Amino acid sequence: MTEEKINPLGSAPVGKLMMKFAIPSIIGMLVGALYNIVDQLFIGHAIGTLGNAATNIAFPFTTSCLALGLLFGIGGASCFNLTLGRGRKEEAPYFAGNAAAMLVICGTVLLLIAQLFLEPLLMLFGSPADVLPYAKSYVRITAIGFPFMLLGTGGGHLMRADGSPKMTMISNITGALINVVLDALFVLVFKWGMEGAALATVIGQMASAGIVICYMRRFKTARLEKKHFIPNFRYIKQIAAIGMGSFFNQLAMMLVQIVLNNSLKHYGALSVYGESIPIACAGITMKVNQIFFSIIIGIAQGSQPVQSFNYGAKNYKRVKDAYRMAIKAGLAISICSFVLFQTIPRQLLALFGEGTPEYFEFGVKTFRVMLFFTWFNCMQPITSTFFTSIGKAIKGVFLSMTRQILFLLPLILLLPTFWGIDGILLAGPIADFTAGITAVLMVIYEFRKMGRNE
Repeated sequence: MTEEKINPLGSAPVGKLMMKFAIPSIIGMLVGALYNIVDQLFIGHAIGTLGNAATNIAFPFTTSCLALGLLFGIGGASCFNLTLGRGRKEEAPYFAGNAAAMLVICGTVLLLIAQLFLEPLLMLFGSPADVLPYAKSYVRITAIGFPFMLLGTGGGHLMRADGSPKMTMISNITGALINVVLDALFVLVFKWGMEGAALATVIGQMASAGIVICYMRRFKTARLEKKHFIPNFRYIKQIAAIGMGSFFNQLAMMLVQIVLNNSLKHYGALSVYGESIPIACAGITMKVNQIFFSIIIGIAQGSQPVQSFNYGAKNYKRVKDAYRMAIKAGLAISICSFVLFQTIPRQLLALFGEGTPEYFEFGVKTFRVMLFFTWFNCMQPITSTFFTSIGKAIKGVFLSMTRQILFLLPLILLLPTFWGIDGILLAGPIADFTAGITAVLMVIYEFRKMGRNE
């Protein structure tokens, strides 16, 4: 029997496979988003606007962890599935082992960088003077969890590639639940403030990473041995090439956030809102949007094993069917989130504590303007993951950069020179729309190319 007949990725109904992989992935991504938003919920009520601003200033560290986690997680998972689809079962474990090793190594390096250069980095990230002490106390502790965060994030993709999406979900849920319970205990009961929220996050990340380590000892489709975890440039190069699209997408988000924070600080000081209010409101808006956006990412990641295996097996119809299902689900979620952001923005802001009238005025405006085209921005991440899944790394990298680097970053710098702080908000919907159109054009061309090969 051929590998395609043995492996359900090549023979089971595409819809059933999408449900199997996407639902646990969505749950895992939603739970993962709680790591970012739960701290802010408790900090917002315990400390207020300055605490909310501090978590936003610290967020580029989280984004850098996610970038590296996706680089080696999605890259390793895609290489693993592509290699299996091509029938090279003995080579596949090296991709999983090398990916796991690089996750730990990169997390440790990032930890050292954060501890050695914390204050200048936070200033670079746009921290106002009154926010800096809160951001420092928060990151000093959360940096300890960087290696665990990377292993939990990237390792989840490896477990999913091994056919165990439920284990990825369990890993994420376990860590997030621990984080929520300890946040309530450390912040509300013990009154440990920023330090308590940070400590709760680290302990939750350790739990998630522990589950990944236990699972790696009993991989199902291929046995992982010590030799598979020894870093080998040959495999690392291939992993990085495939995962580069997702990596650059997150890296671009980090760069844009740094520029955004500094722009909000500068133009906020020239407005009635001041330096801290725009940074706090933008941080809340992005993290609330991240909850809905994590569903989109979960759908995209759930389609990755189906697309990778069948593209490797040259079964192009199943590849296209998986992509179309992902887009339909993504559009449904995006439209729902658009309705919520336009109708109840003040209620969403109120979840993160009280504030001045200026705080709520700017926050409501941020939700309604910055996220106006959120109903369409599912196209770019799903299509970028699609190109990554089928081994088209260059196209995946380009598409991952369209919204953040090619469109949003220049607009953040240009539009405020005409319309002040409102120009920063307008940059979001323009970038969402243009990136979505680019994704549509690229995938139409690729589908036609597949049709000729088919």
